[in-house]
Amino acid sequence: MPLVTSTQMFKDALEGHYAIGAFNANNMEIIQGIVAAAEHERCPVILQVSEKSRIYTNPVYVLKMVEAAVETSNIDICLHLDDGPDYDTCVACIDSGFTSVMIDGSRLPYADNVKLTKQVVTYAHDHGVVVEGGLGDIHGDTDSDIPSALTNPEQAADFVHDTGVDSLAVAIGTCYGPYKFKTEPTLAFDRLKDLTSYLDNLPLVLHGASSVPKEFVDLNNQYGAAIERAQGVPEDLLRDAARMGICKINIETDLNLVMTACIRQFFVEHPEAYDPHEYLGPGRRAIRSMVIHKMRQVLGCSKRL
Repeated sequence: MPLVTSTQMFKDALEGHYAIGAFNANNMEIIQGIVAAAEHERCPVILQVSEKSRIYTNPVYVLKMVEAAVETSNIDICLHLDDGPDYDTCVACIDSGFTSVMIDGSRLPYADNVKLTKQVVTYAHDHGVVVEGGLGDIHGDTDSDIPSALTNPEQAADFVHDTGVDSLAVAIGTCYGPYKFKTEPTLAFDRLKDLTSYLDNLPLVLHGASSVPKEFVDLNNQYGAAIERAQGVPEDLLRDAARMGICKINIETDLNLVMTACIRQFFVEHPEAYDPHEYLGPGRRAIRSMVIHKMRQVLGCSKRL
C-alpha cells in the first residue's frame, strides 16, 4: 500500500483515546526495527525525519528506505518532516513524496509564525499533504516552568483558525534531549485540558517526549558513556496525555539510547568484532523491542489495524 497521511490515524486516535508514535528514522536499522514492531503490534506508525537527518542521510536515500518499508509491510505508514525549519525545506519534502510536514515557527514572533505556517499550509494542502504547526515553548528552551512558556489556549485557537493547520504541537512541559527536568517530572495537564476545550478535537502533538529509560542510561554508562543526570518524561504521564487528546507523541532520544547501548556493549564484549552486521543486528532487535513496549504501554495504539 502507498504512504498515507496522518488524517485517519489521528481521527481514530482521538476517538480511541490513544496516541500514534512518531519515531525518528535515523538509519536503515532503526527504520526496520520500528516497522517490524508496528507490524507485530498491528498498528499504524509515523516515520519522521528531521532536516538534519535528511541531509546527513541524503534525501533520496531517505525516500528509498521508507519506500522499501512500505513495499515490504502491510501497515499504514506516514512519512513526516520533523521540525521543518523553513518554507523551502517543507516544499522540498512535499515535492519528494512526504505525506506530512511540520513547519516549526514556534520560536518566531506570533505574527511571523502565523504568516510562515499559513504559507506552508497553502502549498501542502494543494498537494494533498497535511501540516503540523507549533506554538509555545515546544522545545523546552525556556529555563523555567513559568506558565508563559506553555501554549496559550486562546492564542492557539486563533492560530489554528488563521493558518488552517491539521495538527498542533503544544507546550505542556516537555523538553528535547535526555535532560528534561531539574525537579520532579510533571506535565501541565490543566493546560492540556484547556487546549482540548478551545481547539475542539484538533489533533495535538508532544515534542521532546522520550522517557529516557534509566536501564539504558545505566547500560550506556556501564560500557563507557558519561550520561549524567538524565531524566525523561515518565511513561505514565505520556499515557495520561494520550488519553486527554494528545494523538501524536514524538520519540527519538530513547531510540538513540537503546541502539547506542547495544553497540557499546557489543564492542566491549566482542573486541575482535568489525562486521557491521554483528553489532547493528542487536541494535535493530533492541529498537523493535522498545517500540513494541512504547506502543503497548505508553501510546496505547496496539492492535488498531
